[in-house]
Amino acid sequence: MRRRKAEKRETIPDAKYSSPLIAKFISMLMVEGKRTVAEKIVYEALEILKQKLPDDQPLKAFNKAIDNVRPRLELKPRRVGGATYQIPVEVNVPRGNSLALRWIRDFARNKKGKAMITKLADELVSAYKGEGP
Repeated sequence: MRRRKAEKRETIPDAKYSSPLIAKFISMLMVEGKRTVAEKIVYEALEILKQKLPDDQPLKAFNKAIDNVRPRLELKPRRVGGATYQIPVEVNVPRGNSLALRWIRDFARNKKGKAMITKLADELVSAYKGEGP
């Protein structure tokens, strides 16, 4: 067991938008260490997002999409006596962001028939508009 709690590392912002959230998303999307492929997918998806939502900048649209998907509550198991209860607990912002990014990535990956760039752009647009899966 650790003597003390491991300190959180700062996420280095991405090169194009200087956003730590986009850098984290690129890292989550990366498969087998191919960062340039993941960067290309994310940046081109954001360009498509810019074309589909001309009134908003891609970074603001991305942040709004993540905010719309981010959960506010989650259930945590709590053992009381012999019974285990599901207790609703507020989700802190970093965990909420991680869950939102993971859900968007997974739903985009599970769509069939299109390139990953268009699937990711479609997911971001529907998240921006607040539409369900």
